[in-house]
Amino acid sequence: MASLQDQFMKAGLVSKGKAKQLNQDKSRQQKLDRKSGVQTVDEAKQAALEIQRQQAERARELNAQRDAAARQKAIEAQIVQMIQQHKQAKLTRGAAEVAYNYTHDGKIKRMFVSAQVRDHIAAGHLVIVCQGEAAELLPKTIGDKIAERDPARVVYVKQAEAPAEDDPYADFKVPDDLMW
Repeated sequence: MASLQDQFMKAGLVSKGKAKQLNQDKSRQQKLDRKSGVQTVDEAKQAALEIQRQQAERARELNAQRDAAARQKAIEAQIVQMIQQHKQAKLTRGAAEVAYNYTHDGKIKRMFVSAQVRDHIAAGHLVIVCQGEAAELLPKTIGDKIAERDPARVVYVKQAEAPAEDDPYADFKVPDDLMW
């Protein structure tokens, strides 16, 4: 295989005299380097190595971003699957016995449920989870798993509140199913 210099000479880009002069200069520089013990720094080689390092770093960053996006997409798919598999039946407005009110994004929202389901929500056995614009009822264990993956999805979870020690109204509990 011909060297790059030979290829340039065949293409007419470099004359034979210019190629000979470059070879002599190169060998002279190498001889001086050997005698002095100092190596010259090839700036082009250093620049190429720096560019290669930067490209590798950029590739690592892009791969990390791509991996993070893939992980987030997988978590989202897991959440949707859990919601679809474990959602509890809700009633339509006409068949509902009770309207259950809860807050989400600073707004009071209403869900129509049976009295038995309302009692389960109030007792903390069911949680309200948001999927898009819809709210679904899920068992508390599934709601906890979803909260581990995306806490913003779980809209309402009944919290067991311990009364303060010096609370004069500790004996008078406010019912959870109080109608608004």
